[in-house]
Amino acid sequence: MRIVIQRVAEASVVIAQKVVANINKGLVILVGIEAEDNIEDIEWLTSKIVNLRIFPDENEVMNLSVKDVDGEIIVISQFTLHASTKKGNRPSYIKAARPEIAVPLYTSFIQKLALDFGKPIQTGQFGADMKISLVNDGPVTIIMDSKSKE
Repeated sequence: MRIVIQRVAEASVVIAQKVVANINKGLVILVGIEAEDNIEDIEWLTSKIVNLRIFPDENEVMNLSVKDVDGEIIVISQFTLHASTKKGNRPSYIKAARPEIAVPLYTSFIQKLALDFGKPIQTGQFGADMKISLVNDGPVTIIMDSKSKE
């Protein structure tokens, strides 16, 4: 499972001209799922995400988590995180999980993240054409992959 986390001052997701998610201070998390991903990947990532100290404290040191600052989270599925650009100019998405595998894992990821976070998670819609707006705060952008655990 590969994710991109962006610390945001505000963010929203629009589908067919309708706002489906809208937050102020918090995190936007893009999630790419591979067929080999499982519950262990989800558990490792969700625990890391809610405790990741990337918000500034009173001394402007990144020392607080999204839980500490009473932030919010939007999760968006993004199969293109598994794009391979090794050959040619058209990315291959062969490593991205098919919907029948990805959707249950995506749903489990959201449920586990909400449990670890202690409040509801806002989301985009799996497979939809989404317009995502955000103000990256910092900028702070973190990439994590449960296969490399770095």
